[in-house]
Amino acid sequence: MRVRVKLCGLTNSDAIDAAIAAGADAVGLVLSESPRRVSLSVAEALLARVPPGILRVAVFARPSRGELAAALALPFDALQAEHDVELPALPGHVHFLPVLRDSPELEAREFERAPARGADDWRGAVVLDGPLGGGRGLPADVERAARLARRARLVLAGGLTPDNVGERIARVRPFAVDASSGLERARGRKDPALITAFVRAVRAAETRCPSPTP
Repeated sequence: MRVRVKLCGLTNSDAIDAAIAAGADAVGLVLSESPRRVSLSVAEALLARVPPGILRVAVFARPSRGELAAALALPFDALQAEHDVELPALPGHVHFLPVLRDSPELEAREFERAPARGADDWRGAVVLDGPLGGGRGLPADVERAARLARRARLVLAGGLTPDNVGERIARVRPFAVDASSGLERARGRKDPALITAFVRAVRAAETRCPSPTP
């Protein structure tokens, strides 16, 4: 089983370098109001440290057209925002990574699974976060997440830490996991040791879950 790892809310070079060294598959930079927000100039400098092959994600809640235009001038590969936000046409190399907040209503939602171009293709994936949204450290309902993971290319977020991610992977079998606040030594400041521990915990969980992700 291969579980992709996205590390979100990285704010400095130490965090970026730790994510790369640990083997993260994707990094997210927050560009909207948040304790983890970075300026466009800082984002540009951090993106320059990310080697090819690691997905670079611009993370918003509900961006304005101006915010989107400024972000898309930087070398991002994906745009993450609330699922119902109105977006302009994105450049061909940038894809949308919609965020769903956990609620019972998701059970009735239809998911259209875009054909994957490869095992690590994030196109068509959806992020399932806790009921209050990103960066709050609140988990999604695990049983509901597991059911949704059978219907969609699910990126599981919300309250993930090095201590609980293995158990969540075993129960949900997601396409990817996404961590932010659970890797911080202080609000908005990632701990490189926790980043390393998180990725190691994911890789260890892979060996215990031989069934492939959807």
